[in-house]
Amino acid sequence: MVGDRVVVRSASDADRPALEALMGCPGVRAWWWDFDVEELSEKLGQPDVVPLVVEHDDRVIGYIQFSDEESLQYHFASIDLALHDDHQGLGFGRDAVRTLARYLFEVRGHHRITIDPAVANARAIACYQSVGFRPVGTLREYERNADGTWHDGLLMELLAGDLR
Repeated sequence: MVGDRVVVRSASDADRPALEALMGCPGVRAWWWDFDVEELSEKLGQPDVVPLVVEHDDRVIGYIQFSDEESLQYHFASIDLALHDDHQGLGFGRDAVRTLARYLFEVRGHHRITIDPAVANARAIACYQSVGFRPVGTLREYERNADGTWHDGLLMELLAGDLR
């Protein structure tokens, strides 16, 4: 999937060193503290989560994944994004989310996408809003922190017609 500045492609075992570096960044680790790169091979074989990498200038700068709900009654996708600290705030995340959203709408036939950043992750929320995501509500004590405490999440959604 080719965006304006990034390429989003399937993750592979060859991406493990780049993903270890990415997930070790302080700005990523704060939100993705439980991501285990060693489980990447296992994720590659699971049909419920599709692991992808974000590339810029042929270098892995991010990780993005999606999962589908494809019943007759519900047909939507959920996504998650992690971007290397050195590439945050420069529009790469926005381009990656927009590129994946376009693929999910146009190729996979979804009409709605959800994402659920931590309420305290203002940078991520601003990124998602710039693509067209809208807040739906707060998920109280939604996610566990590395220290065992809970924090709130923000449920956001994007309809196909809202994509910017």
